[in-house]
Amino acid sequence: MNGPDPFTAAEREAQRRWGRPGVWDAARRRRLLWDHVPAEYRPRIEAAPFLFLATANRQGECDCSFKGGGPGLVRMLDVRRLAFPDFDGNHAFMSLGNILDNPNVGLLFIDFADGARLRVNGRAQIHDAGAPLAWFEDARRVVEVAIEQVVPNCAARVPRLVPAAEVPS
Repeated sequence: MNGPDPFTAAEREAQRRWGRPGVWDAARRRRLLWDHVPAEYRPRIEAAPFLFLATANRQGECDCSFKGGGPGLVRMLDVRRLAFPDFDGNHAFMSLGNILDNPNVGLLFIDFADGARLRVNGRAQIHDAGAPLAWFEDARRVVEVAIEQVVPNCAARVPRLVPAAEVPS
């Protein structure tokens, strides 16, 4: 991600107070802040069995939800767009309601096998009719995200978990 400072004034203040403000020089921003999903990350995202979706309404009241469905849950449409189905859960529609009110979303992908993390931030739209429904079997709604920022995170402090199917009995 190049161009203007990608951090808000408050983020810069937090970096000044608790971090190392100079660490985010132009070289590090190019290396760790992207405006698209690089090719080497696309298969990992499309193989992700779940993701965490953060949304907020217009007043800034937040919600974070788990979205699961197994490998193939997410489809990369191109380097700057991805989509995932919304399946009926408790019928509260908190995430979808927030997207209707405020399209800014954050997605967090975690691979507990190797600790890899990837954050994807962007603007979402909900499709409940038309061609996007064909992207996923049994989808009643599809969330499409126009990617604005992609941030890889180190694997430190991510617990290594083994799927239950791999645990010896």
